[in-house]
Amino acid sequence: QKVLEDLERGGFLVGAKDYIVPLGKCDRCKTIVEPRLSTQWFVKIQPLADRAIEVVENGDVKFVPENYSKTYFEWMRNIHDWCISRQLWWGHRIPAWYCGSCGEIIVARETPAKCTKCGDSRLEQDNDVLDTWFSSGLLPCSALGWPDSTPDLDAFYPTTLLITGFDILFFWVARMIMMNCHFMRGHKQGDVPFHNVYIHALVRDAERQKMSKTKGNVMDPIEIIEQYGTDAVRFTLASMAAPGTDIAFSESRTQSYRAFANKIWNAARFLFMNVDRAQEAGLWSLADFQSSGAPPFREAEGGIDSDFNAKGVSGFKAETLDDRWILSRFNRVAQQMHEALETYRFHEAAHVVYHFFWGEYCDWYLELIKPRLAANDREQPGSPTSAGFARGGVEVRTAYANLISIFEGALRMLSPFMPFITEEIWHALYDGKPPLKSIALAAYPRVDPSQVDAAAETEMAIVQDLIVSVRNIRAELKIEPKQKLTIEIFADGDIRSLIERNRSALERLANVADLRFVESSLAKASGARSTARFDVCVIYERKIDAAAERDRLSKELARLTQELTRATAQLNNDAFLAKAPAHVVEGLKKRKAEVEVLVHKANEALGELGA
Repeated sequence: QKVLEDLERGGFLVGAKDYIVPLGKCDRCKTIVEPRLSTQWFVKIQPLADRAIEVVENGDVKFVPENYSKTYFEWMRNIHDWCISRQLWWGHRIPAWYCGSCGEIIVARETPAKCTKCGDSRLEQDNDVLDTWFSSGLLPCSALGWPDSTPDLDAFYPTTLLITGFDILFFWVARMIMMNCHFMRGHKQGDVPFHNVYIHALVRDAERQKMSKTKGNVMDPIEIIEQYGTDAVRFTLASMAAPGTDIAFSESRTQSYRAFANKIWNAARFLFMNVDRAQEAGLWSLADFQSSGAPPFREAEGGIDSDFNAKGVSGFKAETLDDRWILSRFNRVAQQMHEALETYRFHEAAHVVYHFFWGEYCDWYLELIKPRLAANDREQPGSPTSAGFARGGVEVRTAYANLISIFEGALRMLSPFMPFITEEIWHALYDGKPPLKSIALAAYPRVDPSQVDAAAETEMAIVQDLIVSVRNIRAELKIEPKQKLTIEIFADGDIRSLIERNRSALERLANVADLRFVESSLAKASGARSTARFDVCVIYERKIDAAAERDRLSKELARLTQELTRATAQLNNDAFLAKAPAHVVEGLKKRKAEVEVLVHKANEALGELGA
């Protein structure tokens, strides 16, 4: 008020208005924190920043995703001197002492006994501590024995990879690069602390909101793990870890990957159950697998070691189409996994191994090989069987060895993502006495180009497409899954030959009783499917109760008409369109179009029934 009066008296006051001052308050006692100027310690940062910029520009240090290097350069090229003193009660004390007599400041490695200027012994160390980032910025070298020249420092500096979040890219990553490039200058392996920096995503809620206690959207990871299992949570995070994007964590995704863990466990139970039957019959046992040398292990000084040069699946005998196909797919997946992991695309690696294990190994290979396993109950050891996809004799031992070899390799592929369940099952494969202490120590599968069979993959894709087409037709016609069908196929000679060779698999997996080849296209036939390779048609005469079907269709038509009327009214309501989110309106439009089609089909069906 006094200032205002003086300004007004001198004729200098233009006007007065309220101004809201943001007052900082203590988190604990809630009292106002008053700013006070005080002497601080700084690091002259520019010469350190120049070298830190240089090592990223020349590729000695690389960021993944690469766009974070732009953020890094923006900070480093506009950097200011670094205030490293903090007024806290914990941390590394600043090594500075003040003389109580002459005020001299003494910075030393060891506590001085007296003032270097006046000789007075009354010295007091600075009460401030070093900035946490200053101390932790030296981590890459200080944890290895620096400033002494130690074996650890020579062996492990620089490290290969740093994994961290983008929010401490400047606070920690940049400080580590600056400080280590300065203090490790001249090191025989180079001065940079690491060669690659992987910036991982932040885990947000399902709505992509940052988790906050205030918002009430925080999820306790321990509770999630207890509910769904550690492996399922790990796989969820890996499957969503696309570079440059945050993870919108969803419990529904975790629930589906818990089902994946169950699938792995059930596949193991199925294998062990069949192996037990084979062992009881004297046909084959896990001891045969363990002694076959198929897994990537080798004799080493002091025992068994992992053979990291092993490629593909050693000892695999691919004598049938399904064997050649799964062996080729295993090798292609191994190659894709390496490419994805080397480029830190963890979500792609998770996607590849998930679909291989569930979609190809479990859903197809296990189903295709079942007749050969079941035939083992009827065959003597070493005798051939003609079941399944076999074009010739396939020995019992070969079928089991192939099945278990691929399974063991798939476990090693899955191990980084789901370490607990894979560890348990891997030990069971060796009856609790594995060649290595942990599956994590076993070599990761590598591609063997000689085991990649493009022709087998193409042929299997045609057979799979045919089986799926018949299943889809069955579902559309609402034919009972247990009812056997007659199908007609139009295809050229090569495809006919392929289908004929694999007739037994088609008949079993598509539940087909009779398969006929025709000489003309079936594209326009009722209940047909057409592909570039073949046309397939299901011969099925459905007997229905016309009155019951009319009643069902009438009720369905009434329900659809009501839904269509409601949707039309909403879309014609300007007030609704003004308030509703865009995605809700778009979804309603799509649903309205779908319902219109369903109404048309229901009317046609009623017309055919004479309604």
